[in-house]
Amino acid sequence: MGYASIKTSLPGNRSRELLERRQQAVPKGVSFGAPLFAQSAEGALIQDVDGNTFIDFVGAIGTINVGHCHPKVKQALHEQIDQFIHTGFNIMMYEAYIELAERLARIAPGNHDKKVLFQNSGAEAVENAVKIARKYTKRQGIVSFSKGFHGRTLLTMTMTSKVKPYKYEFGPFAPEIYKAPYPYHFRRPQGLTIDQYEEYMVEEFRNFLITEVAPETIAAVVMEPVQGEGGFIIPGKRFVQGVYEACKEYGILFIADEIQTGFARTGRYFAIDHFDVVPDIITVSKSMGAGVPISGVIGRKEMMDQSDPGELGGTYSGSPLGCRAALAVLDIIEEEQLNEKAQKIGFRVIEKFEQLYDKYECIGDIRGLGAMCAMEIVEDRLTKTPSKKLTNEIIQEANKRGLLLLSAGVYGNVIRLLMPIIITDEQLDEGLKILEQSIETVEQRRHIFTN
Repeated sequence: MGYASIKTSLPGNRSRELLERRQQAVPKGVSFGAPLFAQSAEGALIQDVDGNTFIDFVGAIGTINVGHCHPKVKQALHEQIDQFIHTGFNIMMYEAYIELAERLARIAPGNHDKKVLFQNSGAEAVENAVKIARKYTKRQGIVSFSKGFHGRTLLTMTMTSKVKPYKYEFGPFAPEIYKAPYPYHFRRPQGLTIDQYEEYMVEEFRNFLITEVAPETIAAVVMEPVQGEGGFIIPGKRFVQGVYEACKEYGILFIADEIQTGFARTGRYFAIDHFDVVPDIITVSKSMGAGVPISGVIGRKEMMDQSDPGELGGTYSGSPLGCRAALAVLDIIEEEQLNEKAQKIGFRVIEKFEQLYDKYECIGDIRGLGAMCAMEIVEDRLTKTPSKKLTNEIIQEANKRGLLLLSAGVYGNVIRLLMPIIITDEQLDEGLKILEQSIETVEQRRHIFTN
């Protein structure tokens, strides 16, 4: 008997009732992946209000690396609630904040002295990283990258590339934000080898510092080591190091946005570790709290101390519940060896992807780093024309069979996998089998209509 179990039509009766209530009470601008409502969740499984069980390959968009409702996280939260829920760290402090800061400073890349600030969301972490960089450098310019995503606030929306749905008609945008080109190996110019392309992109970045903005005015470069919403686009080490070297040359801070890539997702605590680069500042969130809102900024001591009291922080920033959940997450990663497990998951997924690539022409590219894996769906491999339509059809077919999937990419044609790293081998294999069945069904349907 499998783990996925669909007992009703989707959505079921209860979900349909809740959908009707949602339409009356919730703005349509708040999106949803599947028209379903959760009843319970544990590990890598979610049950909806109609009794259907789904294997979760989304993990709340990379928030549930340690799994849904991990016993250690639940215990930590219960213990904290019994003590107190919130005092406001800027009113009366608590030890969990200090302990979490100490532990993150220890595991973050580099042997330099570090300090850590906590906030509520990934966007807040990026906002504060920018504030810190500007305060320290006395410069205003911020460079992010094409296809990147950093949030939905005014500043982070400006730093984000994808216009629809994140930016359309929400301007004017924040000033002094510049976007540099980011490598996309699958869509590199024809005739260039990967090494040639990487060198070309480093040169393009240096040209950018001449043609678009003077480096002396730039406070920081903000880079996702692996672009998440952009489509799980993985740069080469040469590019990342080339950008880093340019930053050092011009006194520009290098900020690694690890909000989706952090906490064992790529087989390391931080994805930037794969590139042998030590950032000045790191932003973290998502799986840091196992579902409890919390984010952080980890930075060099002299940079973090540049701001005066009251210039950083917030009412709920680094809440006791978030800090206790994050401490439990760090324990789980270490005790259950999730970095090692993420590497094994990634190997199994890519191995399966390679088999699927050989069978189905709609798969244009496969890529991954650790357990951060994706396939890009195209009309055909010759033209590489993105197919958002086929991507959505595959996801819908997977939902019908009990697998939750999520798309990504500026063209909406990438299927990204963010399953909890604690997923069992049996659950992983079943989920991958459902994915294959869904692709096969969509491809058969396409050929029937085109022949």
